[in-house]
Amino acid sequence: MKPVYKRVLLKLSGEVLAGEKGTGIDFEKVMDVCKRIKESVDLGVQVAVVVGGGNFWRGRSSGNMDRTRADHMGMLATSINALALADALEQLGVTARVQTAIEMRQIAETYIRNKAVRHLEKGRVVIFGCGTGNPFFSTDTAAALRAAEIGADVIFKATNVDGVYDSDPNKNPNAKKFDTLSHIDVLTLGLNVMDSTAASLCKDNGIKILVFNLNDPDNIVRAMLGEHNGTLVQ
Repeated sequence: MKPVYKRVLLKLSGEVLAGEKGTGIDFEKVMDVCKRIKESVDLGVQVAVVVGGGNFWRGRSSGNMDRTRADHMGMLATSINALALADALEQLGVTARVQTAIEMRQIAETYIRNKAVRHLEKGRVVIFGCGTGNPFFSTDTAAALRAAEIGADVIFKATNVDGVYDSDPNKNPNAKKFDTLSHIDVLTLGLNVMDSTAASLCKDNGIKILVFNLNDPDNIVRAMLGEHNGTLVQ
């Protein structure tokens, strides 16, 4: 089996790592995801990861707190998840590096684009924490930015739904699922793929986005091989 992508940016939400608990880290779920990342690396795919922090903190739900401070707290939450992923990968024998957009030298490398690319070329998984390092930008935007910087072929957005719909499938049983979309469709129809900043960045840089369900972690490897039942934005 031969993968169809050489370099992939995998976007994981913090909620995915919480599993059924909903908050915190479910290490069994983390290990399940990392086993599939290892399979992808073994196939020869260069894998980078951007992880969210919603299993610990959601800045937009912080009430009257200053938005900048709330977003900084969210960035720190993503670094916890990044370290958990790195630990699980290393237990599986995969060399991993955590790079953060906020300097924290004692626990992670500071993000340097050329260094990240070199790690990928050597078969290491690079996990990007702390989003873009700036408030008011989501980790989706961080995924789009890092994908553009490292020259990723595609962004895999692994979620708890099996693709993109024209309305919420949990509320509307007649919601229509899209197999393929253009970046313009995502922006003009206001579809909930990524926030508009991230979607625009992908459009401007010609970056594909593949949205699929992570309830079955094997979907990661299937997507690497070109098999998916999600939605492809290109």
